[in-house]
Amino acid sequence: MPTTRAVIEDFLTRATTGTPEHIAALFAEQVDWQLNWPAEGHPAVPWIRPRHTRADVADHFRELAAAHIPGTPSRAPELLVDGQHAVLFVELAQTVRATGRSYTALCALRFTVVDGLITRYHVYEDSLSVAVALTA
Repeated sequence: MPTTRAVIEDFLTRATTGTPEHIAALFAEQVDWQLNWPAEGHPAVPWIRPRHTRADVADHFRELAAAHIPGTPSRAPELLVDGQHAVLFVELAQTVRATGRSYTALCALRFTVVDGLITRYHVYEDSLSVAVALTA
């Protein structure tokens, strides 16, 4: 069984180079999913909404990729692991396809890995910078 660290490092690789289905394969069939946006969401960010299943995870990464021209982080991610729990600090740099605006967002991602699969995925990000970049 892969360690929590190995699963999250694999997630990082897949998130930058894999297909949505390849990323979602790291997740359990049922996922504790949370993003730090208001429950009503934001009209410019349709990919941020409740998710619960592996298929939902693939949809999330598909919608996210469709909305952005990917960039590269300006600094290396930092990963902290404690047993089955992990926290990843990352700085995302992306360009919005629809507006052409670039943004950088600091993010903390909270994971739980059980039996080699991600069962919890909570994202805490600078959502204001994302919303501003997505607003025409």
